[in-house]
Formats: sequence, structure tokens, C-alpha cells
Amino acid sequence: MDAIFSPRNVAVIGASEQEGSVGRTLLWNLISNPFGGTIYPVNPKRDNVLGIHAYDSVGDVPAQVDLAVIATPARTVPDIIEECVDAGVKGAIIISAGFKEIGEEGGRLEQEILAKARRGRMRIIGPNCLGVMSPLTGINATFAQGMARPGSIGFISQSGALCTAVLDWSIQENVGFSAFVSIGSMLDVDWGDLIYYLGDDHRTNAIVLYMETIGNARTFLSAAREVSLVKPIIVIKAGRTAAAARAAASHTGSLAGSDEVLDAAFRRSGVLRVERISDLFYMAEVLAKQPRPNGPRLTIVTNAGGPGVLATDALIMSGGRLTQLSEESLAALDADLPEHWSHANPVDILGDAGPERYAKAIEVVSKDKNSDGLLVILTPQDMTRPTQTAELLVSALKQPQYKPVLTSWMGGSRVAAGQNVLNRHNIPTFPYPDTAARVFNYMWQYSYNLRSIYETPSLAGGAAADIEKASALIEEIRCSGRATLTEFESKQIFAAYGIPTVETRMASTIAEAVKHANAIGYPVVLKLNSTVVTHKSDVGGVKLNLQTDNAVRTAFEEIQTAVLNAYDAAAFDGVTVQPMVKTQGYELIIGSSEDPQFGPVLLFGTGGTLVEVFRDRALALPPLNSTLARRMMEQT
Repeated sequence: MDAIFSPRNVAVIGASEQEGSVGRTLLWNLISNPFGGTIYPVNPKRDNVLGIHAYDSVGDVPAQVDLAVIATPARTVPDIIEECVDAGVKGAIIISAGFKEIGEEGGRLEQEILAKARRGRMRIIGPNCLGVMSPLTGINATFAQGMARPGSIGFISQSGALCTAVLDWSIQENVGFSAFVSIGSMLDVDWGDLIYYLGDDHRTNAIVLYMETIGNARTFLSAAREVSLVKPIIVIKAGRTAAAARAAASHTGSLAGSDEVLDAAFRRSGVLRVERISDLFYMAEVLAKQPRPNGPRLTIVTNAGGPGVLATDALIMSGGRLTQLSEESLAALDADLPEHWSHANPVDILGDAGPERYAKAIEVVSKDKNSDGLLVILTPQDMTRPTQTAELLVSALKQPQYKPVLTSWMGGSRVAAGQNVLNRHNIPTFPYPDTAARVFNYMWQYSYNLRSIYETPSLAGGAAADIEKASALIEEIRCSGRATLTEFESKQIFAAYGIPTVETRMASTIAEAVKHANAIGYPVVLKLNSTVVTHKSDVGGVKLNLQTDNAVRTAFEEIQTAVLNAYDAAAFDGVTVQPMVKTQGYELIIGSSEDPQFGPVLLFGTGGTLVEVFRDRALALPPLNSTLARRMMEQT
């Protein structure tokens, strides 16, 4: 990877003098951003490009090339990679498009490239990418306009176009990067490789990702779990909706995975997922400047009611809570503030509040043990002193803080100097208070996710499973051509694994149903047993609270008639007889499935007849211990 990010000699294959061409822009960006190495244009049709001697092939270059940047038609790339391998090149960036994103032929080209690269242990970024910038070393191997500022954020994007937009924004906002990578189709180097690399880079303090597809899920999870312990990984994942997922697939040539499963994977690996591009960089900033909260409770201090209400809405709607201020804090605020302050959180210290009133309120609430973080809002009213208030806030927070402090200095030129004071002292400030409240919740979510990494589940003890019995039953069902268990069969599987269920007996006749009902004891429940009908209640296949033999006879006949009216005789395999459980409880759904990318996935949520309507559920990746299981349940 060093050959890509810190090369000494770079060959630009497809270098051109044609105005507006990718080959020309690539070469110009490399020579106009000195990195201490040498650039070698490769173009067999020209003697020189932009005044630099050109070579027919990379093998003709008189020096050892570390990095080859390739911008030639897709069909030519396999042979070029072979030449690079023969010349000992260790890194390549394939800018060219026209590979798996266009179909089968493009996919074949990719596999040919990969086979040749592996022969020489060459690492490849791309294809179909913008390229790579390493602002700290001066490398600009992209066809973007401009160079990223040096800084401490490692940015990796699957969209080259988004890279150019973020680059333009970052220059305006003075945001700097340690690495700026367009990862493209991930033929070789993938998310996991880059996360590991940037995780080991002491100059990178945070890693932010724009992701359309995850690629190799296992390498991503392994890298994320390890690196997120030492630096934040923040991701925005496109493709939440079905339409967006299809667009991502056509763009990258990969299938987008289940979004719910991906959320579960992010939580388990300590990765923070955000919804907006701006939040990627907000979170990179605040996590570098402020301590993480220990809980979701935020205290808001404001000189105007409206912004406090906006912040409260954003806080609650994104999963946070307002701090319930202690009696001691309320008494201290009563002593220090005007009579008509809000007497609650948000702490509205009124529109005529000057710096001293802010300082008194902040001093009190920052010490409240019920609070996990502080948001200070300032609106530029006539009596307001934005700069002096910022300076007093900085002074009040000079002691080591164990809670995050965020601010929203609202306005334009009148608050700009105050914003600068806050920024210089590592106190993040946001243009709007709802943004600040949302960022606080992300900080708490990140802290919460990190705790999962420290959980190391072991297999729980308990009754020994009769795996042979369960396997035999499943094999018998598969041989019959079915892929779905009946309720009765499911309970047999549970019993084999020592999981208790209600007593359940099969009855294929009315007489058997009455006999079982008397053996179990009234009241009872009759349920349709069928290998055809999945939702029994939809066809009248569930009869509850049956108190007598006659009620059982009638229920059996009604279930049988309803099924035969809707299906043929093969759909009716009798009924199950079960006790009517009167204890107050919850209807739950618990399940598991095999995700093609992440493997086994567990599901927990509200069950019953409306399970597919409310979709109140949570997913998690096993194994789980009791702590992780409880957190999964808390999401519903």
C-alpha cells in the first residue's frame, strides 16, 4: 500500500496532451503537486507529453516504477497490468471504466487483471475510480480539479463524482485530509485493506466512508472492529431504498446487501452510520475535539425559546433525551438567573442574557451528574455579546471536561468572531441547534456501539442438544420437497435443543381433538396444521379459548371447512391442540436467516398477526451474550 500512497516513481499510462482528457489531467495533477519523486509518461504514440519524455511501455522506463496510474481503454488494461508485473511495479490505480459494471465481458476482464496482478503481488485500486490523493506526501493521482488540503481525516468514497464535490466543499470549509481515496469497483484493494492501512497511520485521526456496496463483508468487519477501538470510523451508506440499491448496483456492478443487516454489522463493529454527507465531517471533527458522552441525556442552555425547542425536537426524534436537572441545579439556577427563566431544561436564560449570565448557567449545569452533555445556543439579540460570551465559555471550561460541549452560535457576520474563538479552542459550533442536537446523539450512538466490541460472547451452558434428532427431522422435511416447517415440527426442533414450548398435540379427527383437549385441560386452542398455509389466522385457522367438548368439535369443523373452501384437501393436515395461556405476556418473533454477505443473522421483535405491518424488530449478528441480547431487545 505504501507504493500507492508514498511512491518514489510514478508512471502515467495513457498520458496525453489532449485538452480535457483524463490522461492530461492526471499527468498535470502529478507534476503540479511535487511529492519528491519522478513522473514518467507512458504513451507509445508520442515522444513527449507536456514537455516530459514519454516511453512506449512501463518496461522501458529507466527507473524502478512504484506506482502505475492507468487511464487507457478497458480492453488494454490486462496486458498493461502484465507489463507492470514484469517490470516489478507494486501498486496500480486503474482509472478506466468499462468492467463489471457493464456486464459479463467486463467481469471477465477484471478476473484476468486480478490473476495477473496476484502473480506479482501487485495491489490495485479501482477500476472505475477518480484516483488517490495523499495530501501529506503531495501525491495527486486523480483527474479532479484541485488538491485536497493536508489534515487528519482519511476519506474513502465509492463514488468518484462525490469525491469531487467533497473536495470542492472541503477547500471552502478548510477541512484537511491525510488520504483522499476513490475506491471504485474494489477489484483488489477493498474497505478492509484501506481501514487497516489508515488505522496504522498515526497521521489519520478519523476515517470517513461513502459506501454503496460493502464488498467483502468479513474483511470489512475484521478491520472495523480492530481499528474503531483507536479511531472513529464514520460511514454514510447509500442504497437504503430499493430504487437506490438498484442504482448502486448498476453503478458499481455489485449487489447491495440488506440495509437492516448492514446496520447490525455496523453496530457490532463499532462503526457509526450517519444520514447526511455533512454529518460525516461534523462527526470526524467533534470526535477528535470532544470526549464521548456516557449516555443520551443532553442539557441545553439558550437565550431564546424557539431554538431550544428545535434542538429538543431533533434530540428526541433521533433517540436522545433531555437531562432531568437535579434539585440542587435548579436551586442554584434560581439563585443566579432572572425570575422568569424557564425553570426547566432547556435552560432559557432569556433574550437579554449577557456573557456573565451564560457563564453562571453553564457553571451550574456542567456539574449536574444527571447530564451527559451540554449544548449552548446563542442568538444575536441586541444585548448579546457573541465574542465575549464565547471567551467566557472557553474560560469556564478550562478545567478538564468529561462531557462533550457543543455550541450553536446562530447568525452570520455578528457571530463570526465568536465562532472563531470557539473553533480555536476545540469547541465545535454549528449553524443550527437541531444539527448540534443530532450530532450529540451520533456521539452517544458511537459510544454505545463501541461497547459491543468489548463483549466477547462464549457459548452458553444448558441442556445438551439432540442434534441427531433435529437433523433427522429437517432431512425428512427436505426430502419431501418442503422448505418450511409446520408449527408442530418447529416445536419438535425446539424440544431437541431444550427450548421449552407449550404442550402441543396433533389431531387428525374430531375425536382425537376432543381426547387431547380433555387430557390437556380446558380451556384450549385449536390451530390449523398445514404444509401449505403459512398464515393460519388469515383463513380462520385459529380458534381460541375453547371451554367444552362441543366447542372443540365445532372449531375443528369450522377450521376444516374454511381451509377446504380456500384450498384443496392437501392443505388440511388436521389441527394442533394446545392449552389456552391466560398469563399476560408479549407476542414475540424470534428468528434467524443466512445473509449472503454476513452469514447468520438473528431477528427479535413484536410477533402476532400484525408482525409484517408494524415491523417492530431488531437484527444482530451472532454470537450474542446476555448483554448483547439485551441491547438487541432494547432496539424494539
